[in-house]
Amino acid sequence: MGWWTDMYSKALVDDVRSQAMYIDYSGGIPEGLLQWLYEERLFKLFIPKELGGRMLDLPVALQVFQKVSEMEGNLGWLTAIGSGGGMFIPTIEKSLAAQLFKNEQAVIAGSGYPNGKARKIDGGYIVSGEWKYCSGSPFASFYTANSLTEAGEMLSFIFMPHQVEIIEDWNALGLRGTGSHTMRVKNALVSEEYTFKLDVPQNEYSGPVHSFPFIPFSQSSFMAVCLGITEHFYQEARKIVKRRIKNGDTKFEPVDLLLTEQETIFQQKVDIFYREIEKLWNLHVKGNSLSEKEINQFSKMCKEDLQMMMQGVDSLLRYLGMDAVMETSSLNKIWRDLHTASQHGFITPL
Repeated sequence: MGWWTDMYSKALVDDVRSQAMYIDYSGGIPEGLLQWLYEERLFKLFIPKELGGRMLDLPVALQVFQKVSEMEGNLGWLTAIGSGGGMFIPTIEKSLAAQLFKNEQAVIAGSGYPNGKARKIDGGYIVSGEWKYCSGSPFASFYTANSLTEAGEMLSFIFMPHQVEIIEDWNALGLRGTGSHTMRVKNALVSEEYTFKLDVPQNEYSGPVHSFPFIPFSQSSFMAVCLGITEHFYQEARKIVKRRIKNGDTKFEPVDLLLTEQETIFQQKVDIFYREIEKLWNLHVKGNSLSEKEINQFSKMCKEDLQMMMQGVDSLLRYLGMDAVMETSSLNKIWRDLHTASQHGFITPL
């Protein structure tokens, strides 16, 4: 166990969850919760301590992602995405990296999909383009995006807030508070210093996590978020079942058995997930390159186990009455958040 378990008191969890429906309706994170994310350095889990970060090992960070997601899905998703931006820090010019990340409220929003156009000029580039699904865009302190140069080279660009227009087009089923909008840049002047290549280190701000293979890093991060939201779903389902049985509804006694069975299977999947990521992580920190077979096996496990979890949640939903369909119910929101998080391309069945 670690600092993150002590941090999440019942009072804090209750406070966060009391704001969950506001997050869902407003499409944003209340200022108080955003400040909490900053203060706990939840966007800096992979940033070195000299820049105010926590520099956690990946398995520990995944437990944090799961715990925050269990509290509230939007916060968990933003924690995973925001911390994931710290993976870029070794590839950014040292003085600029220190300047960008030392800020207590430093957080990146952006996209890895190569889009837009970058025209080379003396000392930098003129960049224009649009990039979708930039989680955290309303409060990001800077933005990153990939684009192809005229020479056909893929390059990563850093944009400051004054260079970016946010197109508020995130209207998904769930995770409505993540601000995963489209970012637009028009003829932005980006100096050479504000460009980087994902495979070219430029400083010593790195730990073992920064050299961990990108695909299992991403899959494990999104999987941890889905585990946390699923855990919250079962907690809410348990409240409904207990209440119905207490009120004398005998039809819910077999539902209680079904829920217990699913909770047991779910915990088994959680244990397997952490056991497998620990194996990969231990190989990595010992200096061993992960084989394609090991990476593919982990990927297959994540996708298959998540698919089984989703099927279990959906089958249980059929037994939970009108709470399952009313958007005003906590259960429905959690279900929508889970279905949205699980649609990320790294963890879908294909």
